[in-house]
Amino acid sequence: MTLNPWMKAGLGLGFALLWSCPTLAAMTAEKNFGLDIKITGQSEDDRDLGTRSGGDVNGVGLDLRPWVYGERGNWSAFAMGQAVAATDIIETDSLRQSGNQAESGSSNADGREADKSYLAMREFWVGYSGLTAYPGEQLRFGRQRLRNEDGMWRDTNIEALNWTFDTTLLRANLGVAERFSEYRTDLTELAPVDKDRLHVYGDIATQWTPGHWAGLRAHHTHDNGNLKSPGETVDELDKTRTGDLTWLGLEANSDAYNWRNQNLVNYWGSVTWLTGDRDSLNTTTVNGEQIASGKQSRDVNAWASDLGIRLRLDPNWQVGAAYARGGGGSDGSSNYEQTGLESNRSNFTGTRSRVHRFGEAFRGELGNLQAATLFTSWQLRDDYDASLIYHKFWRVDGDQNISSSGINAVVEDNGINRPLIQGEKDLGQEMDVVVTKYFKQGLLPASLSQSVDEPSALVRLRAGVFKPGDAYGKETDSYMHRAFVDVIWRF
Repeated sequence: MTLNPWMKAGLGLGFALLWSCPTLAAMTAEKNFGLDIKITGQSEDDRDLGTRSGGDVNGVGLDLRPWVYGERGNWSAFAMGQAVAATDIIETDSLRQSGNQAESGSSNADGREADKSYLAMREFWVGYSGLTAYPGEQLRFGRQRLRNEDGMWRDTNIEALNWTFDTTLLRANLGVAERFSEYRTDLTELAPVDKDRLHVYGDIATQWTPGHWAGLRAHHTHDNGNLKSPGETVDELDKTRTGDLTWLGLEANSDAYNWRNQNLVNYWGSVTWLTGDRDSLNTTTVNGEQIASGKQSRDVNAWASDLGIRLRLDPNWQVGAAYARGGGGSDGSSNYEQTGLESNRSNFTGTRSRVHRFGEAFRGELGNLQAATLFTSWQLRDDYDASLIYHKFWRVDGDQNISSSGINAVVEDNGINRPLIQGEKDLGQEMDVVVTKYFKQGLLPASLSQSVDEPSALVRLRAGVFKPGDAYGKETDSYMHRAFVDVIWRF
C-alpha cells in the first residue's frame, strides 16, 4: 500500500493530534475521545438505467471512525480517522456521492479507483478562539468540515483556514480552502475538477427579528490548472475545464433548517448570481483515445434560486413544498453550476435527518436543472422521525446537459450516444422515504457540532425510487432505486 506525500502528512498530523489531545483535554471536563461505529447496507439498481454493464451495488460495509478532541485555554484540536471494510463499493459516507466515479469503482484512471476497504483521515485541525470575547468565535486551520445550513454552498471535508463567528443575532464565516489530497489509501489522486482549485468564501447573516434571518453569501474559485494542448492525449485525470468563477447570493429563512423549530410556518429562499469565465477543453476520439482539439472560452452570467415553505399541522406532523432552478442556455454561458463543495443535504423537511435536496436516487446538482418538491414529515419527541418526499425534475434547456447527478446512463439519440436525448426536458420523478429511530442522546462536545451530525445511536432507512423521463429515452429501465440502512453507535 503506497501513500502519497499528502496522505503521509495527514496521518502524521493526525497522530500528533491523537498524542497531544489527551493532554489538552485534561484542562476540560468534556469527553475528549471516542469511536463511531457505522454499519451500512446498500442496495442500488441500476445507476446506468440498463444502458451498459455495471451500475449495481449490493453489500454491507463497516465504518470505524476513532476521534480525539481537546481544549486548553483558547486552543483546541481535533482529529478523526476512518477504517472501512465492505463486501462491495459501499457508500458509508453521505458526503460522498455514489454517482462519483471514484465511489462507484467504474473509473479506469489509476489512483481514482475506489477499493472495498481503505484507511483515511477525515479531519485534523487546530482551533483558536481568542480573537474576540464572543464564545461562538473560532479560527480553525487544517482539514475540517465546512458546512452551511442548506448544504448547497459548502458541506465537505477540506483543507482550510476558516473563521467562524456565531452569536444569537449575527453569524459569519470567512475562509480560504483548497483540496490537496483525499487522504485515503485507495484514492491517491485528486479528481480533475479539484486539482489546483482555490476557494475563497464568506457569508454573513443577521436575525433581524426573532426567528427570522437574512444574509449575504459570496464564494470565488480560482482554477489555475492547465488544459492539454491540441494533439495531446487526454486521460481521465486531466482537467477539462478551468476558469475563475464568483457566486454572490442573498438568502432569507425562518430558521427553517433548525429541526427543533416549532414555528407554525417556516420558509427559506435564496437567489444566487454566478459570474466569471470558463475555459472548456474540446476533444475528438482517435483510435479509441481522446485527443485535445482546442478549447472554448466563455463568459458566464447565470442565476439560481431555491424557495420553500413548510407548515406545521400539529406538534408531530409537517407538510411542505419547494422549488429550485439553476440556469441553462443554448450557448452554455448561462449554465449555472454549484461551488464544488456542496452536498445538497439539509434538514429542509423539518426533522433531524438530513435529506438530499434533489433526491436520494437522482441526486442532481443545480445546473440546467429545475426541481419541484412536495413533502410531509413526522417526528415523535427525540425518538423517531420520518420524511416522505416527491420530486419532479426538468432540464431548463433541452439541448444542454445537466451539471451532474447520480444517474450514469448513455442513451442512443439518432445514432449518437449521449447522456440525454437532445431537445427533451423531462428528466423524471422520484419518491423518497427517510425513517430514523434514535436510541439515546449523544454527549459530544459542542465544538464538534460541525463534524458530527447525529446523536449516539440510531437506525436509519434512506431510500429513493427514480422513474426516468423522456430525456433518458424509451430503451432505459423503467425504474432505478438506491437504498441504505445505517446503524450508528457512538462510544
